[in-house]
Amino acid sequence: MRQTVRMLFHVVPLADWAADPEGPYRPPSLASEGFVHCSADGAAALAVADAHYRRVPGPLLALVVDEERLSADVRWEGTPGGTVFPHVYGPVERAAVVALLEVRRGPDGEALELVPWG
Repeated sequence: MRQTVRMLFHVVPLADWAADPEGPYRPPSLASEGFVHCSADGAAALAVADAHYRRVPGPLLALVVDEERLSADVRWEGTPGGTVFPHVYGPVERAAVVALLEVRRGPDGEALELVPWG
């Protein structure tokens, strides 16, 4: 029986993703909280982008991460509201990122859809 490959989504401003293209990706939350925030699917990534990145200028990406390619632990943890999110407890190797999607936004910054980047 074949196991389903699980993809995680991580929302990031393009400038942050491009800041150190040679090394693993380490967002500020890794240092401050000990993990990288992710979402379970594109719809959840759009909700995160809309809630937390609406006023962030410049292009916004959603990294599509193959959970099996990560060397760090992934823990699925609940929020006080009962929603479960995947958290990556270490840096994200760039080889684990299998796709880059752009978060298309409306004039007010609202996250509308995910489209291929480039």
